[in-house]
Order: sequence, then structure tokens, then C-alpha cells
Amino acid sequence: MTGTQTTVPTRTKRPVRQLLAASVGNAVEWYDWYAYTFLATYLARAVFPKGAGNSLVPLLSTFAVFAVGFFMRPVGGLVMGAIADRRGRRAALTVTILLMGGSSLLVGLTPTYASAGLLAPVVLVAARLLQGLSVGGEFAASTTFLVESAGPGRRGLFSSFQYVSTTAGQLVASGIATLLVDTLAEPSMDGWGWRVPFWLGGLFSLVGFWIRRGAEETRSAALQRAPRPGLFEAMRRHPRESLRIAGITAGGTLAYYTWTSYLPTYAELNTGVTKSDALLAGTISLAFFALLQPLGGLLSDRLGRRPLLLFFGLGFALPCVPLLHALRDSFTVLLLVQLAGMVLLTGFTSISAAVNAEVFPPRVRAAGIGFPYSLTVALFGGTAPYVGTLFKQWGQAGLFPWYVAVLCLLSSLVYLRLPETAHRELDR
Repeated sequence: MTGTQTTVPTRTKRPVRQLLAASVGNAVEWYDWYAYTFLATYLARAVFPKGAGNSLVPLLSTFAVFAVGFFMRPVGGLVMGAIADRRGRRAALTVTILLMGGSSLLVGLTPTYASAGLLAPVVLVAARLLQGLSVGGEFAASTTFLVESAGPGRRGLFSSFQYVSTTAGQLVASGIATLLVDTLAEPSMDGWGWRVPFWLGGLFSLVGFWIRRGAEETRSAALQRAPRPGLFEAMRRHPRESLRIAGITAGGTLAYYTWTSYLPTYAELNTGVTKSDALLAGTISLAFFALLQPLGGLLSDRLGRRPLLLFFGLGFALPCVPLLHALRDSFTVLLLVQLAGMVLLTGFTSISAAVNAEVFPPRVRAAGIGFPYSLTVALFGGTAPYVGTLFKQWGQAGLFPWYVAVLCLLSSLVYLRLPETAHRELDR
């Protein structure tokens, strides 16, 4: 939160419905996004040719496309954030859900390299670019929408549903992927099984669109009448706040994507854990993670944002290396490592939306959050699977845990200097 305004905004009349509109749509968005991650090895075999004598080349190519999608997220955060600030939060949310549904169908219809040659990776890249645009805009709009919908003393709780719904989407994607891997023969998974989750994602997006159409706009009437902000106004007028968002996010996004998305693949590559065991451990830990989020949000509403952020940053920096080095060919060990990381990670994820929304004034809040947040996620979160796999290819897999630990430590220095905003009124 910036400035000294103390105007009390008009409260939303239907907070539970607002929560449902944001959460269901967000879950669908992230289901589509993470289905790609969980099925990366099948996409690699279908879309990319194997490099001579190197079995990691297709997987590296697939994770490179994963990272390319992330680099469209800042564009989505800027453009969709500007729509949210100029046309309303609800308008931006309906656009993002339709974009994600279309791009998910496109992934499901991507031809194989054997049938279409270079057209196959071109179609996949186009689909991931659209997904990146959608997800970048989704975070900007839904973060603002959620926090502005909250009543007094409940911003942390409402904020936590950003990752409850994100995790629900991941959980469904992971569960469907696990079910397909366990029930279909390998030739069927390689042939058509990997496409099923993306076809379902297109249908889920229509459900999310229908729910969001009935949401209530959270911008105040005075703000709706005010002059519309320019596309780059947030960065131009609030450069310090933009840098603060980047510092808050850097360690959190790397830890988050490492623990919730890349860890199953990391375990497969470095310990020999089977694919089905890795997916099952990921699914269980995601369910545990979702249950923790509201507790973290409620705790931050009582104690403040900064204590939880430091719990995450310092807590993750210290045990990250021994936790990842403890992994071996054991389902139980993998599950325990994932659960331990989820507890620490909750200090960041449960309040990320509230902390970000409290940094910017309402006129440029969505775009102000969207661009620096999404750019930081692209630089550190989106590249996590690629960097980890690249370290493995270079024979230096042990460096990746240190990379995660150092970045979390740097973000902790930012958390130490953050002003406490939990008990201040949010301008709207």
C-alpha cells in the first residue's frame, strides 16, 4: 500500500461468490498450465526429435518451450493488468480464461514430429505463448480481484485462495496424469493418452468462463470514473514498488516451481525414482500444500506479513541443500522431502497476493503487480526445470540446490526491509 489515503471503500456484497469466481477460474487456468509440466516426457518424445547419442535433448527442448511460455507472462501481466485497471477486474478475468481454454486445445491438437516435422514444435510454441499470455494476465487480475473482495482483517485469508486454487488445478492435472500413466500402456500414452488432459482443459475453461460472468466488479465507483491509466504508468510512477515486487517474488517463485513442478522430474533424473511414484508423491504433497494455505493466510492477518515471509525465506535457504541431497530411490523419502518443503513454502505462497496488492495504489494495481511479478517468475520460476536439467547434463546436478538456496536468501534481505501492511486499510 502506498500513499496516505484512508478512504474506506465500498465492500463487496457477495464475498463468498467472489471467492468462488476467482478460485474456480484460477484453478482451471493453472490446470491447463501444469498439465504440460506433468506430461513433459511424453510431449518430448512426440514433438521433438532425439539428439544423436543424448536422451536428454528432447526433454531439454520441452522444458525450453516451458520457459518460452513463461516469457510471455510479463506481456500478459502488463496487457491484461492494464485491461483490469482500465476496463475492470472482471473483464480481464473473462478474457484470460478464454485464452487459456483455446491454447489448451491447441496443445492437445499438436501434431507429432513424425507426422508434421518442424510444424509440430512450431504449433506447440504458439500454444505455450498463448498460455503464457493468459497466465500472466490471470495472476495480475485475480490477485487484485481477490484482495479487493476481502473484508477487514481478511486480506491474508482471501489471498491464500490464490494458491489454494492454483494447487487445486495442479492437483487435478497431476491426478489425471497419474491415472493415465497407471492405466494406459506406454504406446497408448505416447500415441494419444498425453492429449486427453489438454482436451479436458478446454472444456473446464468454459465452466470457469460461465462462473466468472456473474462476478461483481471490485473497483470503486470513483475509480471507474477516474481517467484511465496509461500502459506503463505503474512502472513510470512507481519504480521502487516495481523493484520491490521483483525482490519479494524471486526466491519464492524459484522455490515454488522447484518443489511443486520440477521435483518429480528432478527425482527421476537423479535418483531413479519411477515416474508413477514421482507423480504420486507430487499429488499427495500438493493436497497437503492446499490445506496449509488458509492457515498461513489467517496467521498473517493476525501476526503480519513479514514474519511469514521470513519464515519462508530463511527457512528455505538453510535446509534446501540437505533436503534435495537427501533424495534417493525411495518413494517415502521423496514424499517427506516434498512435504517439508511445502510447509516452508506456505510462508510465501499463502500471502503473496496480499503482499503484492498492498504495494500499489488501486488505479494501477493490476498492471503494477502483473509486469514485475511475471517478469521475475519468467526469469527464475520458468527456467527452474531447464536449469536443473542442464546442470544434470553438465554432470553438476549438485549445484541446483545451492542455486535455490542463494536466491531465497537474497529475497529474505528484501523481506527484512518491507513495511508491515497487514493491518492497514486497503485503498480501492
